[in-house]
Amino acid sequence: MFREMRRFKQALTEEECVAVLKEEKRATFAVHGEDGYPYALPINYWYDENDGCIYFHCAKEGHKLDAMKADDKVCFTVWQEGPQEPGEWWYHMKSVICFGRAEVMEDGDEKFEKARNFGAKYFPTKEYLDEELAHSYARVNMVRIHIDHMTGKRVKEN
Repeated sequence: MFREMRRFKQALTEEECVAVLKEEKRATFAVHGEDGYPYALPINYWYDENDGCIYFHCAKEGHKLDAMKADDKVCFTVWQEGPQEPGEWWYHMKSVICFGRAEVMEDGDEKFEKARNFGAKYFPTKEYLDEELAHSYARVNMVRIHIDHMTGKRVKEN
């Protein structure tokens, strides 16, 4: 169903993929958009190691929600710039690509818990997070991506 990675010698282990998902803060989320065009956009996200799913928030309506309703298959890509070794101009980066299915969360308690965990990754204090949740949570959808297939790759950019 999913292709094998062509450069398998550069493959990351599952543990290395999870580490990248946990550490990084931004990714590209792609859906099958309108009129056959792909629609990819940058997002902030949170990876829950307990259930192996990716979470992000979005508005209650819009292009990505319409696309997910029409086709729940998505692609999620995250990368880290990686270090530069002394004397080298290139980076030693890692990237992770996840194929999965996206769903808008319905359960109120679970949705709130995931929103709180997502926010804890980005907001500087618990107080700031609580204030933001009180102010805008009612206007937010939480989306869960169930990962069907994940690959990671180590790249030396030169």
